[in-house]
Amino acid sequence: MRRVANVARSVREPSNGYDELLRCHVLPTLGDRRLQSLHSTEIDKLYVELEKLIASRTHAHVHSVLGACLATAFRTKQIAINPMERLTNVPSPGESDHGTALEDEDLRKLVLGFRGTSLFPIVATLAFTGARRNEVLALRWSDLDPQKAKLRIDRALEETKAHGIRFKGPKNEKHKRTISIDPELLGVLLQERERHLGIAAGIPEGAAVDLSLVKIPDDALMFPGVPEPGQGFSFTRPRHPRSVTKEFARKAKALGFKIRLHDLRGTHETILLDRGVPVKVVADRCGHDPAVLLRNYAKRRASADDNAAAVIGAVAKGILAGA
Repeated sequence: MRRVANVARSVREPSNGYDELLRCHVLPTLGDRRLQSLHSTEIDKLYVELEKLIASRTHAHVHSVLGACLATAFRTKQIAINPMERLTNVPSPGESDHGTALEDEDLRKLVLGFRGTSLFPIVATLAFTGARRNEVLALRWSDLDPQKAKLRIDRALEETKAHGIRFKGPKNEKHKRTISIDPELLGVLLQERERHLGIAAGIPEGAAVDLSLVKIPDDALMFPGVPEPGQGFSFTRPRHPRSVTKEFARKAKALGFKIRLHDLRGTHETILLDRGVPVKVVADRCGHDPAVLLRNYAKRRASADDNAAAVIGAVAKGILAGA
């Protein structure tokens, strides 16, 4: 007799986080239940308990993944009735839990606080492109066009149980894009590339040597993994995404910030929106659907409210001045 754990294992995709949602939040309670005997009231009860333990959007993701599993079971005739259709407690995603957006001065303090560390060019790239962490960690030097100040984003890292960390294409075409970057970020990237050329040539860092004839591999990463003790430098070995997140959190906390790495993306998008860049332009730049951008990533900043007051104040002045 098939059980919930069996159908979950057969349809989930370990590489995209679904595995963890099911393993952590569903299978401990329902994993041993016989599929044909699973009742909607059991799922309702599980959801009531999860509501006390996890964020609303995570709760909604659990519902979506479990629903996909049971829908597959129903479609393949493993169950006669889909219990998800009879739920009375359907989770709502609620308000966005994508963090906050930094004010300009706080962003400056945070980014410059990483100067001198291996994370500095990564943090700068995240902050000033709005790209996702795993997109930035998959960037190659061949993706950078210094003459046009353009950066191509068309792949990302993913972590899988079977293959470890590997490269993947975008989930959809919106994620594949080429964006313009500012001169300051370009300078940071070119300085990092110069460092890599020095490594390829075996020249000590800081030595005044012409590196114009030095070549690095075509698939060399911008931000390869930091060598472990006794391990040689590799241009193509990717950096572990979770290690980057943990390193960022530790350093940010030391700098006085309680912020997630992912909040750099929301900050980038919010700053652009606050300065009047059209929603469609921001969404295209960051590989988003405009509705998702506004719902999940656009954040209110105090300075933006002041700007809004100034804009409406100019209109009010013309109306109320003679009242």
